[in-house]
Amino acid sequence: METRIAAAARALQSRGLELSEVRTLASDADVVELSLAGGDAAVVREALSEHFSPADVLVANAEIALPALFVSDMDSTMIGQECIDELADFAGIKHQVAAITERAMQGELDFESALRERVLLLRDLSEEAIIECLATRIAPMPGARVLVETLTAHGCRTVLVTGGFHDFADPIAQQLGFERVVANRLAIDGGRITGELVGPITDSSVKRATLEAELAELGQGAVSLATGDGANDVPMLVAADYGIAYRAKPAAKLAANGWIERGDLTSVLRLLGIPARAWVTG
Repeated sequence: METRIAAAARALQSRGLELSEVRTLASDADVVELSLAGGDAAVVREALSEHFSPADVLVANAEIALPALFVSDMDSTMIGQECIDELADFAGIKHQVAAITERAMQGELDFESALRERVLLLRDLSEEAIIECLATRIAPMPGARVLVETLTAHGCRTVLVTGGFHDFADPIAQQLGFERVVANRLAIDGGRITGELVGPITDSSVKRATLEAELAELGQGAVSLATGDGANDVPMLVAADYGIAYRAKPAAKLAANGWIERGDLTSVLRLLGIPARAWVTG
């Protein structure tokens, strides 16, 4: 660790930045805090990425504070799967749908058009397939429930906002402890998916708008935290005080001021300085 810190210090110095303090957090001996007198956050990110990879990192312009708001993506962030890909497997078209999902996550396709294209491919799939998919294919990411419940216990409002579907997001939110869900809604008629969506689309702009509206309700000075993994999460990650990319696509990691590459979702708590003894694990 000392070798990497020294290398990072030299990299920062070469960019005109000086480390003012290096200390281990009292709450977690495995977390090292590097303090600088000033400097551009993007430059700091670059230097840390060069010498701490893979790593779990949070770059902030001031002393890290507990968030009053936590807004998170669902698929491949709070759960380990992409729901629409798993659902497509019940129609025998997982490979086809997953390929579209991957391109959308990388930012190569417009989110709404990619979503509508995939939903159309699910036309005539039975409603029972959704129930079976949820029960047999979908599972929370390690540390997800501990993260949400611990933040709630520390007075943080929690919102799950996803480009996925209420059929999955509502039970997942209940399981993990989220207070609110914003998601898309599949049209179902006669027990079968019609291939259409009901209501407005939850896309990247809605994710950001949800974070901003929730933050405004909490009042001036409230600190926000967001987690996500794909291009559709970028505006939300940028808008948050702490935007953390979780095992993310390059576009999301580049936009975020924090990233998790090594640990599970409890790494977010560690970066916030919340000691393990204060986690909600029951």
